[in-house]
Amino acid sequence: MRLRVLAVGNKMPAWVEQGVTEYARRMPREVSVEWLEVPLAKRGNGSADSYRRQEAEFIQSKLNEGEDLIALDVQGVAVSTEQIADRFADWQMQGRRICLVIGGPDGLHQSLLKLARELWSFGCITLPHPLVRIILAEQLYRAWSLQSGHPYHRAN
Repeated sequence: MRLRVLAVGNKMPAWVEQGVTEYARRMPREVSVEWLEVPLAKRGNGSADSYRRQEAEFIQSKLNEGEDLIALDVQGVAVSTEQIADRFADWQMQGRRICLVIGGPDGLHQSLLKLARELWSFGCITLPHPLVRIILAEQLYRAWSLQSGHPYHRAN
């Protein structure tokens, strides 16, 4: 199974790179997660909407045909670890090609949210987009561990 993650922003702090790399390293060989950075719109005198629009264009240029887009957005449906694990299992069984998208500091543009098959939220709190990368990487690893019976996931 192969997943892709498109994340807005580059030149992440070392702790972000280390966190994502650690969880990617733990994934089994048969589950590949490709992390791609999408440029952050150049900030200046523009509006947040114009930055989101520009970033959406960058993201759309990186989407592959036939991929199901899952956008991470504070307005999305709050997903539990178990729900992510169930989706993970569905993707494996159906052979779906999945692309998860993490927006920049201003979030994702409406045009991109409308393209998404699913909108996920990690809760009602606002998280910095670099931290979302680590949370997503950990949750993907946890989803795999839950589905495979690996002892990493210890919740009820």
